[in-house]
Amino acid sequence: MTTTLPTVPLIKCIDFFCGAGGTSAGLMRAGIQIVVGIDNDSDAAATFRSNFPRASLLESDIRELTETDLESHLGDNEDDVWLFSACAPCQPFTRHRLSNESQDDRADLLLEFLRFLDAFVPDLLFIENVPGLASGSESFGPFRELLEALGTLEYWIDYDEFNCWDFGVPQKRRRFALVGSRLGPISFPSKTHGPGTPNPEYSTVRQWISDMPGINAGQQHQSVPNHQAADLSDLNLKRIRATPEGGSRRDWPDSLTLDCHSGNFKGYSDVYGRMRWDAPASALTTRCISYSNGRFGHPSQDRAISAREAASLQTFPRSFRFSGSLNSVARQVGNAVPVLVSQRFGQNFVTHVKARSTTS
Repeated sequence: MTTTLPTVPLIKCIDFFCGAGGTSAGLMRAGIQIVVGIDNDSDAAATFRSNFPRASLLESDIRELTETDLESHLGDNEDDVWLFSACAPCQPFTRHRLSNESQDDRADLLLEFLRFLDAFVPDLLFIENVPGLASGSESFGPFRELLEALGTLEYWIDYDEFNCWDFGVPQKRRRFALVGSRLGPISFPSKTHGPGTPNPEYSTVRQWISDMPGINAGQQHQSVPNHQAADLSDLNLKRIRATPEGGSRRDWPDSLTLDCHSGNFKGYSDVYGRMRWDAPASALTTRCISYSNGRFGHPSQDRAISAREAASLQTFPRSFRFSGSLNSVARQVGNAVPVLVSQRFGQNFVTHVKARSTTS
């Protein structure tokens, strides 16, 4: 007698605020099908289209998108499991913006996403942002409204803060995520790296970019896509040459010190800093290719990291191609969810769906 094994439903995803596709790349690695990406940045949209040719891309502001615009992409196969991912722009929820009384209208983007949750009630939900999303001031209530809506829609949820290095990303990058399911109770994924895990050591800069061919400041490699470094002034070349691996402006002689950093100035020690080979990088920002905007100096070459190296530190595969100017690519990379983070959450969703399909 032949035993029929239970069929695991296919998970299909609509990636709201998809950007260049960091979330989509990780979810796809986990076996999830990316059906639609939604973003209104033209360069990020071009990047997404070239890397996800089988997915549709709605190049639109979510505030102008209607439920009808999305409906035709969902199909009518009742066996499919749908995941809605929403990694909205994080700037409205960063610490310095939360302390500012002025309202950033991008904070309402998460509430716009609720329109689509209410209309389609997907089986699964993934939200990623900065920790400030869940700890907003009285002026910012999107997260409180989100929780109330998820309760009304009968989602099981779990949420927490984490550091991206917990999932193999070579960065000290604190984030927040929420997972939700209407299929049954769901838990936050367990860490893959760090003490007490199968990989007790965190990933390092060396492991991810040491094999990249050398280039000079202002140079673009002829055969490695996006391996381009920003130019440096003569003065900043002197400064980075005076900065040892892992060092910063504090290592310079007085002749190279900026006037605004003189005297008893403390400020941000990471600006004009170099990375360490055998440690995780600092959190990459949208200015991650700028030597003066953070600890973005290459560990040994006299330049800031290239756009390709920044993408590698965000755990994008080398085959991933970015469209747009150098500054645009840096913005896309800095805004992206690290691929390994979304892959781990994707694997968690796949495990969750398998468990529910075998017990139902």
